[in-house]
Amino acid sequence: MRICSFCLLLFAALAAPVSFADDSEPKPEGKLRIIVFGAHPDDAEYKTGGTAAKWAKLGHHIKLVSVTNGDIGHWQMAGGPLAQRRTAEVSAAAKILGTTSQVLDIHDGELLPTLEHRKLITKLIREWRADIVISHRPWDYHPDHRYVGVLVQDAAFMVTVPFFCPDVPPLKKNPVFLYSSDGFRKPYPFDPDIAVSVDDVFETKLAAIHELPSQAYEGGANGSEEQVRGVPPESNPAARKAWLKERWSNRQSAEANKSRDVLIRLYGEDRGNAVKHAETFEICEYGSRPSGDELRRLFPFFGE
Repeated sequence: MRICSFCLLLFAALAAPVSFADDSEPKPEGKLRIIVFGAHPDDAEYKTGGTAAKWAKLGHHIKLVSVTNGDIGHWQMAGGPLAQRRTAEVSAAAKILGTTSQVLDIHDGELLPTLEHRKLITKLIREWRADIVISHRPWDYHPDHRYVGVLVQDAAFMVTVPFFCPDVPPLKKNPVFLYSSDGFRKPYPFDPDIAVSVDDVFETKLAAIHELPSQAYEGGANGSEEQVRGVPPESNPAARKAWLKERWSNRQSAEANKSRDVLIRLYGEDRGNAVKHAETFEICEYGSRPSGDELRRLFPFFGE
């Protein structure tokens, strides 16, 4: 059976990852390029939204990638409508943070650490010409989170190998690979090497999270009618944002308190003790292993 060329082009377009920003424009030299992989359309924003906003304010280039489309991440809706809704949510959040947003067309709950997906992650890192790559750790409550961590680890060396995915030029230098924070203790607990004060961008991060109502206010996959009734209604945005601020202030304050010693080491005693809200990261050994001076170049916030 013959297939027309138009049909082949259409199939290729439908099979391609969904992207809502143009990455092809030339960027000014001397700026960092950071790519963050989250499992679902909210994970990268939740874990790195504040630090991403700080990088963006300095003119650096950040892409937040959702490796799945989030199409079962709600208690009341699913499928294509939910995937479209969540893609729109992270696109709106990206405009606030100053980042690029991309959602891959992989079903929520069905991500596997296959060779096909390893190649996909490798190509995305190469195409972004990343200096820093951030992902979940490969030990997490959700299989999609775990496998994002595995896939990014598996790409950590392959991004520099010329004959792996030879259709995309390899990176000349292995990026620094980082884990975003979590509270899981086995096989070993998260141990931050980097702690970033997000006090100055906390309201920006809140405004971005506000654009993720399916998760922030409706509870995502584990929400319920009872939970939604406990949240101020959309018709009262001030109360709604105050409700969100209390929860995220507690969350980011807990992260700051857990990493107080790292904050003091990086910011000095007075400033480190004064930080209220933080995001933290652990270095993955599989990528470049930065010196202290290199970390300060990659995270140019500690002398602010």
